Amino acid sequence: MSVERQDGPPTAVDIYDTTLRDGSQQEGLSLSVDDKLRVAQQLDHLGVHYIEGGYPGANPKDEEFFRRAPDELGLATSTLVAFGSTRRPGARADTDPALRQLLEAGTAVVCIVAKAWDYHVTEALRTSLDEGIAMAADSVELLRQAGLRVFLDAEHFFDGYRADREFSLAVIEAAQQAGAEALVLCDTNGGGLPHDVERVVADVAACTSARGTDPAPSLAYGPVMKYAPARVETGSSAYTQTLLMVSDVFRSQSHPVRWS
Repeated sequence: MSVERQDGPPTAVDIYDTTLRDGSQQEGLSLSVDDKLRVAQQLDHLGVHYIEGGYPGANPKDEEFFRRAPDELGLATSTLVAFGSTRRPGARADTDPALRQLLEAGTAVVCIVAKAWDYHVTEALRTSLDEGIAMAADSVELLRQAGLRVFLDAEHFFDGYRADREFSLAVIEAAQQAGAEALVLCDTNGGGLPHDVERVVADVAACTSARGTDPAPSLAYGPVMKYAPARVETGSSAYTQTLLMVSDVFRSQSHPVRWS
């Protein structure tokens, strides 16, 4: 059934922790595989709902982590998530190496990052906006067909929304139609003001709700802790459940604080 709109606070808040990937990307910190396994066990003990374990295929350490996790973690409350990216421009999703790594990671949930700023699509990826939209949709569809739950991480969403609202909305709407369970609106640069975030999220909530998928996807908003109250307020007016994506236990602030 679809998620119903309501007034007041959300009925539930799920926590998505990115300590093991983004949280460890800082000078002077290098987690071994054993370290990552121990941190994951502690996050599970704390009751974190989703633990982003890393980027399978990005480095040997993360490959070993996902290989050992099924036998050594024994998670009681948490769900392990593998992070990755959409297919490459001009490539097929079913032959893309990054997506293949996600399929082989052994997790029930994956989170893939997609370009949501037209500038990055045309200048960094050197491809068309239509192809940028297709990359997100094709990738989500492939992973959903494999039976995985998919979160779409819309990178630089708020910058993209300001530059080209139509394109940024098209990316997440395509992912929604392909079966994404959560749409993560990343304020990657961390420059969004609370009232701007509230306005944009309200617009996105209205647009995605109008698409009529069943069940309706969750929305995620990020990235800085101090924006949390405004974002919860916005999210609660659209959905009965909220997913709080915390950055990490090693840094006080970082860009991936997300909401869903």
